[in-house]
Amino acid sequence: MLVGYSSSSSSEEDGEAGGEAEGAKNQSETTCRKCQEEDDGLPTRKKPKTEEESRKSRLPLPGCVLTMFPDEVDSQTEDSSLHGGRIRSFKHERGNWASYVYFPYHPEEEFGELLDGILSAACARGVVLTVQDEFHLSLSQTVVLRHHWIQPFTQSLKSSLTGCKRFVCSAERLRVYSNAEKTRTFLGMEVSTGHAQMLDLIRAVDRTMTEFRLETFYKDPSFHVSLAWCVGDQTVQMEECMQELQSLVDDHEDGPFVLRLDCSELRCRTGNKTFRFALES
Repeated sequence: MLVGYSSSSSSEEDGEAGGEAEGAKNQSETTCRKCQEEDDGLPTRKKPKTEEESRKSRLPLPGCVLTMFPDEVDSQTEDSSLHGGRIRSFKHERGNWASYVYFPYHPEEEFGELLDGILSAACARGVVLTVQDEFHLSLSQTVVLRHHWIQPFTQSLKSSLTGCKRFVCSAERLRVYSNAEKTRTFLGMEVSTGHAQMLDLIRAVDRTMTEFRLETFYKDPSFHVSLAWCVGDQTVQMEECMQELQSLVDDHEDGPFVLRLDCSELRCRTGNKTFRFALES
C-alpha cells in the first residue's frame, strides 16, 4: 500500500505568511542543501508522489482479469422480469458459470406444427406455456463452475466419455415436470427407447461431477426433452389437460408423432461456451 505524503506547499504558504525575510531564509537553506548534495556526489532526492498521483500512474487491469475473480453481483441479472418471470435456482455471481451436459435436439417442421397445436390447446384450458429457447435432453443437473475449473472439468469429462457409443433414442409420451424449487413447470416428452444407453452416459458424467464435488444426476431419472414451460407450480392444472394434449400427439396427421433424437454428440454448456464430445460409432 502506497502511503500518501503531504507536499511542501503548505509550509511554503506559512513561510509567506511570516514575512519575506523568513521566506528568503528558507530559500537560502534549501539552496545550500541542494548544493551540498551535489558536491557529495549524491543524487537529488525526488519529491515523493502523493497517493492520488500514484493511483493515476498505475496501469489499468485488463478486462479479462477483472472478470475472473470478481465478488460483485450484477443486480440486473437477478431481475426476474428480464427473464420472463423465471427465478434463478442459485444466486448469480460474476465468475460463476452455470453449466450442464446435454444432447441437442434439432426439430423438424412437423414438430413445430404439433407444438403449436399443443400450446393452443393448453392455453384454451387456462395454461399459458412459453416455448423453450432451444430443445435438448439433459444428462446432468445444472451446476456452478468457477472460471478456472472449466478447462480441467471438460478434460475430465472427455476422459470419462471414452468408450461411450452413439445411439438413437425416441420419445412420444407427454409428461409434466417441475423444478425442485417449484418455481417453474415444464411440459416434456419422455424417452421410451435408449434408456439403458442414457444410464451408461449418466455414470460417465457423474464420475466427473464427483471428481469436482458437484451434484450428480437424479437417482431415478426420467429422460425427456422439455418442450415448453410456465412460471410457478401449475402441475395440477397441466395434469388435468394431459389427456387432450396427448391425443394431439397420438392422432397426428401421419400417425402418432415420434420424436427421434440422434445421440452422437454430447455437449457441455458452461456460461456462453459450448464444448462438444463426439461419441464413438
